[in-house]
Amino acid sequence: MSPTGNVPSAALAVNDGEGGMHMPTLEELFPAPIWEFGGWFEFNRLDLIRVIATAALVVAIVLGARRARLVPGRGQSTFELAVGFVHKQICEATMPPALARKYLPFIATIFFGVLALNITGVLPFFNISSNGLVAVPMILAVAAWVAFVSRGIKAHGLGHYLADNLFPKGAPKWMYVVLTPMEFLSTFILRPVTLTVRLMANMIAGHFLLTTFFVMTSYLVVESSGLLKGLGLLTAVASLVFVVFEIFIAGLQAFIFSMLTSVYIGLASEEH
Repeated sequence: MSPTGNVPSAALAVNDGEGGMHMPTLEELFPAPIWEFGGWFEFNRLDLIRVIATAALVVAIVLGARRARLVPGRGQSTFELAVGFVHKQICEATMPPALARKYLPFIATIFFGVLALNITGVLPFFNISSNGLVAVPMILAVAAWVAFVSRGIKAHGLGHYLADNLFPKGAPKWMYVVLTPMEFLSTFILRPVTLTVRLMANMIAGHFLLTTFFVMTSYLVVESSGLLKGLGLLTAVASLVFVVFEIFIAGLQAFIFSMLTSVYIGLASEEH
């Protein structure tokens, strides 16, 4: 653990014999393997963070949901409040009530899963969100894609669903030469791609923003002298502000990802 308490030691190389301020690099997103299995599969620090975050989420849900009472305790109340937020503010805001109840478990899983993996970016000893790599955001985006496409097919039938999305009603037939490829790209390609890239890019940006400020603080406090040490106090305050900001971003990105997934499912159910 680094002197700042919230920066990966690999990103914070001070007093290493060379001196100077060593900024974080993309190598942090590709850590060396902890275990290798047969040369084709490896388990690294980010995988470990995913496992711990997932296990912590499951434990929190179990503790919040077990022994449910008519008059809920603190844990049950917190759990019900969180699930109620997803139900009312995400599912029912984008889908009819019956459909919202049906897809609540799926949307809630996405929301809390993304949040759990995002929040590790500001936790000591973790210091990075595994959503900063493409793998998990892409898997979640593919799951969202399967959910809204299967819902559209179930609601309208394959032919009707494709016709609704690829051949917009009211447009002149000659325009389908242009509109159909655009609609296909927008609905079936860009939706999962933008879900993936938005989440990944925000987590990468947040990680490098935080580590850069903590590196600057460590350098100014440890290696500099005079007035620069006072400047280190300012960057320390800025670092704490960005920690709070990143907690907000972690929740916001979970909300956006699950909200868009819910919107796509709702749209797939409607007649165009």
